[in-house]
Amino acid sequence: MSETNPPVPLGRIAAPSLKPARFPAFRSIGALVLREMSATYGRNPGGYVWAIVEPIGSIIMLSIGFALFMRAPPLGSNFVLFFATGFLPFTLYTSVTTKVQLALRYTKPLLTYPKVVWIDAILARLGLAILTEMTVMTIVITSILMVVKEQFLIDYVPIMQGLSILVIGAAGLGMINGLIAAVFPLWPTLWGILNRPIFLASGVVFLYDSMPVEAQAIMWWNPILQAVALVRSGFYSSYHADFVSLTYCYALGMIVLAVGLLVMRKWHKIALER
Repeated sequence: MSETNPPVPLGRIAAPSLKPARFPAFRSIGALVLREMSATYGRNPGGYVWAIVEPIGSIIMLSIGFALFMRAPPLGSNFVLFFATGFLPFTLYTSVTTKVQLALRYTKPLLTYPKVVWIDAILARLGLAILTEMTVMTIVITSILMVVKEQFLIDYVPIMQGLSILVIGAAGLGMINGLIAAVFPLWPTLWGILNRPIFLASGVVFLYDSMPVEAQAIMWWNPILQAVALVRSGFYSSYHADFVSLTYCYALGMIVLAVGLLVMRKWHKIALER
């Protein structure tokens, strides 16, 4: 009589592991952010120090230049704080636009991996830009407020509203520009030229309220100007940006973001093939 092996209890059977990897997209985005941090700042002498020194230098130069012709800034009594509250939000807009625009170009070798998709590259560059600029803004403005002898009652609600408007619109614009640049290589240069007047038209140097009525009718349609005014109103309690329309700014920003996502989703392979 042949012996047969006794049946193995079901509880002892080694079942194959069916546990899926948790949040693979988050891990991919986190790895891309670390890579971008190392590639962008790790190879330069000073690293992140230059991300702080550059805006400080620009703000100081603006303050010195206008202090020679004006006794006091349009708001408050400190030129450095006035220009910091306008220059740093505008820098957030330009940084997000540029980094998102170049996202696919800088992460093209990694997009050959099946677990890394185009949206991971976009979110990684977007996250790095936001993290960097928000850190710089916090350090610079906090340092200024510690030196300035005036008392400030900061309202964080309009500050975050203005910054979110800038991020939403800049992210969409960056994706659109990235695809156009892949088809027309001269577009980044042309966009840089077209984008320079926006600095003066975005309320960084002058307030919307001090502009002529004819100029106000045109400048009002610039959402960057409204976002900068919102941020400033959060630092200056005496300044009320009543002309700002949150509905218009958020609606326009969401439309630009939606268009950017749609065109990138449909034609991102064109940018990768160029």
